[in-house]
Order: sequence, then structure tokens, then C-alpha cells
Amino acid sequence: MPVSVNIPLERAWNSWSSRPAEMVFLPLGLRLTPLAFAASTGKACLFEPGDAVTLGRHALDASLVELQLSHAGTTLDWRYAKPDPFSLTGSWQTAKAGEWGLRFWINLCLSSDSGEEVRFDETQGAAVIRVGHRFAALVSEEPPVQVTGHASLADAVQDYETHGYFHTRSRAEAAPVLVLRFNLEMMRDNRFALAMADRQDLAIAQARALLARPEMVPPQPVGEPAAALAALRDVVAWNTVWDGINQRPYTAISRNWDLGKFGGFGVWLNDQFYAALMAGELDAGLARDNLAAVFSGATPQGNLPCLLTASDAWVDRSQSPIGGFVVWQLYLRHHARDLIEGAYATLARNHAWWWRERDPGGTGLASFGTSDMGDGLYKGTHFGARNESAMDNSPVHDEARYDKATRTLDLWDVGLNSLLALDAEMLALMAAELGLEEEAAAHAVRSEATKDLIGETLWDGDRGIFANRRRGGGFVRSLAPTSFYPMLAGAATPAQVDRLCQHLDDPSAFGGDPVIPGVSRADPAFGDNSYWRGRIWPPFNYLVYHGLRRYGLDERASALAQRSFALFRSAWESRRICPENYNAETGEPLDQPDTERFYSWGALMAKLGIAAATDVTPWHGWEIANPGGEGELGPFASPLGPVRLAISQGRLSLIQGERTVLDTDVAGRISQLSMMDGMLSLRLPPLERACFLRFPHLHAGMKPRASLDGEAVATTEEGGILIHLPASAKAADFELRWRAPITGN
Repeated sequence: MPVSVNIPLERAWNSWSSRPAEMVFLPLGLRLTPLAFAASTGKACLFEPGDAVTLGRHALDASLVELQLSHAGTTLDWRYAKPDPFSLTGSWQTAKAGEWGLRFWINLCLSSDSGEEVRFDETQGAAVIRVGHRFAALVSEEPPVQVTGHASLADAVQDYETHGYFHTRSRAEAAPVLVLRFNLEMMRDNRFALAMADRQDLAIAQARALLARPEMVPPQPVGEPAAALAALRDVVAWNTVWDGINQRPYTAISRNWDLGKFGGFGVWLNDQFYAALMAGELDAGLARDNLAAVFSGATPQGNLPCLLTASDAWVDRSQSPIGGFVVWQLYLRHHARDLIEGAYATLARNHAWWWRERDPGGTGLASFGTSDMGDGLYKGTHFGARNESAMDNSPVHDEARYDKATRTLDLWDVGLNSLLALDAEMLALMAAELGLEEEAAAHAVRSEATKDLIGETLWDGDRGIFANRRRGGGFVRSLAPTSFYPMLAGAATPAQVDRLCQHLDDPSAFGGDPVIPGVSRADPAFGDNSYWRGRIWPPFNYLVYHGLRRYGLDERASALAQRSFALFRSAWESRRICPENYNAETGEPLDQPDTERFYSWGALMAKLGIAAATDVTPWHGWEIANPGGEGELGPFASPLGPVRLAISQGRLSLIQGERTVLDTDVAGRISQLSMMDGMLSLRLPPLERACFLRFPHLHAGMKPRASLDGEAVATTEEGGILIHLPASAKAADFELRWRAPITGN
């Protein structure tokens, strides 16, 4: 009977299907599906992908889901809410009428995947379905004009398109798909509710009670970081779907692609890692779901496949190794040991695979390739090998030859080797955390060796930039943002970083506006404006941002983050689209037919917007900052669990549940923030003026002891424990200890 018994109950009702406006209760396979019919065109619409649907706000647990549905010139504002895990409420409001409302029909279709009959109780005005021992009842504030029965949703569409809206012969009291029909003359606006119980009368009564409650609409976020967090949430939530083939939830690259083009599911390796990273900003459970979608595809050879779909498997390829970087950030954010316990061994095998399969001469530097495994599309071709870079048509691989003997491109890729060095570094951290000291040491040695070779071999001194290089030959002409990845790996010298920043500033290279183009603006391929040939891609901005942060170039990084989020907002706020990429001259995302309009990794630009107020990085730990203005950010996931940041009148408050754990007027980024029973530590930025730290949840009876760079500082009790900080030209480590409450049985 159940479709899934493993989904958390609070997420059981959700927009799991290919139809964005359809809500599905996975444990019972129940579906509530809107259907529209316009007499002006004689066409019915189930609001499939590609139909006129604007995706609004969407909580991860679907406690709020908002859309705008358009058909034949009529537009409806549609909303769902969940008062509890077993209940669903909804409403529509007519925003624009494209024809006389009597001739435009909006319908609520109730059905189940297992085909149980839905019955209409005329006396109660309720559609009721029993699945197993459970009853679900659907009621509406305004009663339907009529109720019709059909064998399927497709049959309901056909009935409208064949007979029109005056037809009455499909009226029914019971059918596998029962349709409650309303028109916009009589029901311009309406509300409905669905409730479940283990008795029919109780389910109907509970649904009626839900309609008696006023509709509560959460306010819009205030402040740029809050807007960025809300956008990231909406993108992740809308693209999180149910993979019916593998019986699992995951965040698709785009629900349009995975449930359409890929025949049911599609896991691109790096896209899925980014989905896990972004989901982890809000929910560890969904991050784990996305990691599981990656790791379940690990091959016996050791690599993580480039792509797995319902119809193809690219096991001959992987993609640039970002997994260690992603998993370590998730671990730092959630402090959940199972995240690295479940990932380390698979990531370590994948890392070893790269050196075994992609360094044919044992040079210590790797190349992209395509192994003799499986029968995936493009296997054993030049394109298949460059596809492993995740930059399919980038000009940085145009000069490469495909070596059939080694099955690799004949060049060392600077982006790949930088990410391999970073991957080994992250694996070393994981191994050390797991107590695997020998493995940690081996990974660290590998990381340093790779960094050294990047600096020695892939630095083009004539141009002052890192570049791809032919094995045994010279540097390639074309440059991509991957030339800056040695900063992310920590492989660049300070002098090299200075030169790299000149290229980032140069409007004829990677500067200008908007940023960062996928190839130097001076490259002939820039004008192609086709996919990776010139366009702006969110992963580039995200990884270059972290490279700048690693080298302490915080002002540069912040400027890149602000410009990235501004580019994202230009499309998000006007059209509610989250594009795959952007035109590097105009910033327009949809000037090319290849660009997907609601692509998951597009929200990396929103993640950079969140970083103005909070971030978690391997270099700085957990950070919080006051970006100015007024607003509240959160809840978001942190090492303390779900927390919020409130920013007001120059003060920053960190709030856990209903208690404020930190209140401060410190400007700049507070980093390495850690809190546990009896101890808090953080790193203060340079302070231009005297500031304070207040801990409202502590009091003098807890015997607080504070220190700044190891020197004791005074504490007073004033609205909690208060510490005054002097102005200082340098960063400083702050620590506060107190007598924690004794807990026990």
C-alpha cells in the first residue's frame, strides 16, 4: 500500500511529482491535482512542466507552497499550507481573468496511485478516499458546481476537451479520479482543505475545522541575506522530487529535466554535490538524501560516475572532485559525525581512482579522460573526455588531442589538479577526525605534492596566470575561471595571487560586469556565447569566492559575492527564474535556448548572498557577520542546530530557539565560532572602536571566565554576561568558560 514508509512524516505531503502544482502524500500515494479548462481555447491543463507556472515560495517541508498558475490568459495565485503532517489546506485567488469566469473552470482532482475509488459524500460536501485503514477527506469553502468521475487524469482532460464545460454525463459519486469542478464566475476565489483520520466522519470534521481557521501568510524576508536564504530554500525545495524508480527523494538538477528528459531521474555528479551543500544550509536530512543519491552510484572500479539516469550510465567518466570539499563543509556546519563516516571511504576510493586512471605517465598531474567501462553515450571520444570536466564545450580543451592509448586528453588541467589537491586536503581532515592517522598523513602528503607541481608546472610566467598545459608541451591559449582554482587549493604564492587578482580586475580578461565569464573576454570563443564558451556559470563564482577567502582577500570576496547575488536577483525578483548560466555581457539568462530556467546550482549565487551574514568554510569555521541594515536571517542550520540572526541598529543577535545566545555590536566577520556546554570560543576581527559581547543566557552564578588572546578580561552582569572589548588593529581569539549545569538521570 505505501509508496514510501521512509520519508519523514513532516515532509510526507510535498510537491513530489513532475507537476509543480500537484501535492502528493507519499506514504499513501494520494494526489491532489489542479486542472484548468478554458472554453476560449477548448483546452484543459494539468500544469505540466513547460506550462505557464511561476514558482513562488516553497518551504522544504511544504508547510508553505505558493505558485502562480496561468492558462489561456487567466492567472491564479495558488497557495498550499500544512497545519500538521496529515492535513493540507489551499486556496486560489484570481489575479487576472482571460475570459468570462463562467467559462473558465478550475478543478480539484483527488486520486491515489493504487487506484482506490474516491467517493463524494453529497450530504457532507466531501470527497473521501480510503487507502488501507486511513481515510482522507477533501472539502471546499464554496461547494463545487458539479463532481465528475474519471478513470485517470488524462481521461478528465479528454472529457473537457471533447465535451466542454456544459457536459454533465460524466457526473459521478465514485471513481478512481474524482474531480470537484468550480468556475471563476461563481468561485473567483476559494479555499479548500484535506485531512486524514482513521475514521471517515473524523476526517471530514477535521477538514471542515481547517476551513474555519483564518489563512495565515508568512511575511516576506527583510534584508539581502534573508532574501538570499529564502531564494536558496525555494530553489532547493521546488527541485526536490521523488525518484519513483529508485524509491528515494533527492534534489534534481531541474525537475523539468530529471522527470522529463532523463526518463524519471538523473544524477549529475557535481550538481548533486552542490545540491547537498545547498540543502545542508537548511536541513541535514535532505543533505544526506542528496549525498546518498551520489554514493549509491559508486562503481566497483572506484569512481563516482559523471551521470546516472533512467536510460544511461556514464561510468567511464567522473567529474572534477568537489565531494571532499562539500562533505567537509557539511560536517563543519552540522557537526554530525555520520556525514564523514558515510562519505570518507567512498570519496577516498574515488580519489585513488583519479590517480590510477588519469595520470598515465605517473607525472603527479592528472588529465581528463574516458575509461573502457560501460556503454555510456560519448564513451571513448574527445567529447566524452572533456565532458568529465563538467565544462563540456569549454575552449580550454579545444587544443587537446584525445590519446586513444591512455584514453585521456593530452593536457594537464589546472582546474582538475587544483580540485584534486583540495580533495586530498579535505580527505586528510576527515581521516584525522575519524582517527585514521596514517591515511590522514598520506592524503596530506599527496595534497602538498600536487600543490607543488601545480605551482611548478602550470604557472605561465609570461601571462602571469595558471593555465592548462599539453603533456610535454606548452600552455594552451584559452583561459577559464579554473585558472584561479589554485587559490582554492592553497597552491598559489602571494606573488602569484597578486597577478591572478590583476586578471580578475582586468575588464578585457575576467573583470568587467557582470562576472565571472566562463572564458577570458579577450578569447575569440567569448563571442560564441554558447554554454561554456563565454557565459557566466554559478560554480565558477562560488569556487573563486572561496579561493579569495582562503587567501584572506575578504573585501574582494565580498565584492564578488555581492555582484553575484545582484546578478541572480535581476532574474529572480522580476521573473522568479534561477538560471543555469548568464550572458557575460548583458546578464540575460534566457538569450540562448540551451539555458535551463530553474536549475539547482543557480542557487549558488544566492548562497553567496547569504555569506554576507553567515558562512561555514574550512578556513574560517562558522562565521557570523553584521552586513548592516535591518532584518532577520533564518532559521538556518548551524553547529548549534537551527538558529537565526537578527540585525538591528548596528547590533547582531544570534538566537537559538527562543533564547539569545550572543548579542554584539562588533562590525566585521566573527569567525571560528564554537559553542558547547561550558565553553564558547570565537575569533574577533580587528576592531576600529570599542565594542561589546553580551551573552544573555549566562549569569554570574555560572562563574564565567573570559580571555582575549589568552589574557583574562573582566566580565560583568548586565542583561546577561557582558564583556567590553577595546579597539584593536589585529584579530584576536576570544574564549569564555562557565560552569555548565550538571545533567544526569
